[in-house]
Order: sequence, then C-alpha cells, then structure tokens
Amino acid sequence: MPKIKDHPLRYALVNELHARPFPSLPVPCHAVYVAIKEENRAVNRDRAADRAHLLALLDRHGSAHPQPDATHFSGPLGRHELKWENHTEFVTYSAFGAGNSVRAFDPMEADVFPADWLATAPGVRLTSVLIRVEEMTDEATLLEHLDQWFVPESLAIARVVDGAAVIAGDFRIDAAGHMRFAVFVEKGAEGRRVGRIVQRLCEVETYRAMSMLGLVRARALSARLNELDPRLSQLISGMNTADRSPDQVLQTLLEISAELESLAVQFSFRFGATEAYEAIVNQRISVLREVRVQGRQTFGEFMMRRYDPAMRTVKSVDARLRSMAERATRAAELLRTRVDVERSAQNQRLLESMDARADVQLRLQTTVEGLSVVAISYYAVNLLAYVAYPLTEGMGLSKGVTMALLAPLVILGVWAMVRRIRKKFH
Repeated sequence: MPKIKDHPLRYALVNELHARPFPSLPVPCHAVYVAIKEENRAVNRDRAADRAHLLALLDRHGSAHPQPDATHFSGPLGRHELKWENHTEFVTYSAFGAGNSVRAFDPMEADVFPADWLATAPGVRLTSVLIRVEEMTDEATLLEHLDQWFVPESLAIARVVDGAAVIAGDFRIDAAGHMRFAVFVEKGAEGRRVGRIVQRLCEVETYRAMSMLGLVRARALSARLNELDPRLSQLISGMNTADRSPDQVLQTLLEISAELESLAVQFSFRFGATEAYEAIVNQRISVLREVRVQGRQTFGEFMMRRYDPAMRTVKSVDARLRSMAERATRAAELLRTRVDVERSAQNQRLLESMDARADVQLRLQTTVEGLSVVAISYYAVNLLAYVAYPLTEGMGLSKGVTMALLAPLVILGVWAMVRRIRKKFH
C-alpha cells in the first residue's frame, strides 16, 4: 500500500530537539568547561579549524571521532566524559569527571584540557569554569565552605530545582584563570538532574560573557555618538539661519546621516546578539527556580544588581543610535524639501524672466516686420516705377505720379505677403 511522502527534513528537525542531551553525573564529581571564540569574524570563522582542534584533543586519548559535519559530540576522554558543541560565535568543551580533588577547585583538574593544546586553539578563551559537585551537608558547614572558597561580597547562593541542590559562585576569576561554582546535591538527586544544573551554570556564565561583549562595543559607540550629537543638534537648530546656504547644510547633514547609518550596520549584529544572549541568561536562571538561603543574594539578584545595568546601557546606546539616525533623516528630508521649494521659486522667477524676454522679443520682431514692410515696399516701388514709367509717360503721367499710384498697391502686397509667411511658420 503506498505511503505518504515525508518532508526531507522531517527527521532531521525532530532529531535536533534531542541533539544535546544533558549529561548524567554522579555525586561527587567535577566539571571543567571552556568556551573559545575567534576574536574577529566569529560568525564567519573557519569551522574546519574548530573540528581539527577537537580531533587533536581526541587523538591524544585515542578517542573516536565525530561525524564529518557534526556540530556537537559526546564521548570518553580518558577518565572524563567530553561534550563538545559548535555554536554560532563560539565553541564549548565540557569535561565531566567522577570524584573531587582534596583541594577545592584544584587547578590541576583543568589539565584535562592541556595548556599546549589550548594554546593552539583557533580563537581566544572566552570563559573557563571549574564546577565542584558534592553531597549536601548541614547548612552551617555548607556556608562555612562557601565563605572559604568565594569572595563573600559578591557571593550568590540559592537553593534550586525544588530544593534538589544548592548552587553558589562569586563570578570572579581566580589566580589560575578559572571561574568557580559549587553545587551541593541532596541525596537521590544525582543523574541527569545534576547534569541539568551543571549545564545551566555553564550556560549562564557563557552567555553572560557573550552579552557583555556588547557593553564594550556600546561604550566605544557612545564616545563617537557624543561627538556627533552636538554637531547634529547644531545643524538642526541652525537650519533657519542665513549663515550657510541650505545646500551646504544639507551636504553636512547627509555626511552625518551616512556615518550614523554606517555605525548602525557595524553595531547592529552585536547589539542584536547581546539582546538574545541576555534573554538566554535570564531564562536559564529562571528555570533553576531559586529559593533564598539565609538571606543571601540569589543568582537572579546578583544579575539584577551587576548584570542588568550593563544590558540597559547597551540598550540605551542602541536606542540612542537609532534615534539620532532618525533625527538626521527627518532633518535631511525637511532641509531637502526646503531646498526643493527654494529651487522651485528660482525656477519660477527664471520662467517669468524668460516670459518677459520673450514678450520683448515678440514686440521687437513685430517692429522689425513693420520696418521690413516699409523697406521692401520702398525698393519695390522704385523698381516698378522704372518699369512702368515708359508706359505712363505716354499717358502724360510724371514719374512722381506713377510712384504715388504704385506705392499703395505695393505696400498692400508686401504686407499681405509678410502676413502670409508669418501665419505659415506659426
């Protein structure tokens, strides 16, 4: 029996929903996470170099390779489990290992990603995270550990996922170059639930770092806008003055407008990406379902105090750029309309002047035509008088009488001929 034909992408699109499963982690365990981003042109980077860098790490441990076009991969890496993901602007490596070192957040744990291998990465390190996962202890001991491991002033702590675990971190980079998070898990909560919590922490830090790149760009753009804004305001406020011609003002205004449009093109992707990454950070924190621990600030509160102002700055600069571009466009349109009106008035005055000159020329032409009738008639009468005089002499008419008789007839004939010619050509 014939079957309906499936869309060629049906299975691929469904599989995409399950392409990046959360790791299943035992307790205790540790995780090492690194995100690498090409410094420039990250979106259009050579992804073959990302794959080659991954294969170089796998070959050190004799591990299997991913599929040629894979954008994610999970597999063993010595005593660790590796998870690799290739994102739009960056690449992430996660290594999960059972057990913990005696020393909390021992930098030796990060040696799963060798220093010489990291040095050959096709990009720069965006973030590096150490996560320590332990069994839940009593609250006093837990807080004592956290006060020893983290900076109390910036420590964020919360009970998450319906009380399954307590997470903590101070969002500071330690002497070894890593950011550190601690996870204390209640009994019976190990497995994929722990994996989800660890993954969320890695994502919060990565997307926080990516979105903060927009703040750096926003500050640079704000300095340039501070230079352009007074010039634009001065031009707009001086549009009605006679110091400069409208054409000169319009040319300057178009130059400023073109620069603003160029800046919008340069910064639009970064600001759009910042907005998207900010939404992911807030969403990842939201799904943790935080509950306060002994009045300490939660991750959400930490972000509200330290992170949200940066994002508002980015949005403010983006809105300012758009507003200035719109103001420049509106001013250019008004000034262009003014220039067009002035040119129309000049054209009208020119047409009126041309009409006046045409009227003068017409009158002059009429005068010339009248004089030409007289001149032609004069010569015609003299010629005809010479021809007719021998005939009129026998009739007893003198030459003067003959010319007097011929003059009206000749003048009338010449006038009729000139009039006919003028009608023919008009």
